[in-house]
Amino acid sequence: QVQLVESGGGSVQAGGSLRLSCAASGYTFSFYCSGWFRQSPGAEREAVATIDTAGSATYADSVKGRFTISRDNAKNTLYLQMNSLKPEDTNMYYCAAPKYGLGCHEIDEDAYWGRGTQVTVSS
Repeated sequence: QVQLVESGGGSVQAGGSLRLSCAASGYTFSFYCSGWFRQSPGAEREAVATIDTAGSATYADSVKGRFTISRDNAKNTLYLQMNSLKPEDTNMYYCAAPKYGLGCHEIDEDAYWGRGTQVTVSS
């Protein structure tokens, strides 16, 4: 059974940092792209960052230069280092992996999703 469990969210002031973690189990983590997404109720889901099996990362324009995605295949864990946080980064953050296929572009509504971790940034 595939499980993705996020942790590391919390409340910080603008300019602060947080490190999110996502512990993966039930599948061969190193074979699949992994990604971080964020979504508020009633809003569209936004891809924050993805990292493929070769370690190549992509970022949303809104987080480039501030967030860093990484993965530790030995620990089956995905990370998101978030620096210089802004109030507009406030959101629920989810990690995900594709269910059908291996690539980052195959992370969709049918992918494996964690339950999310809340990030709140105050001004």
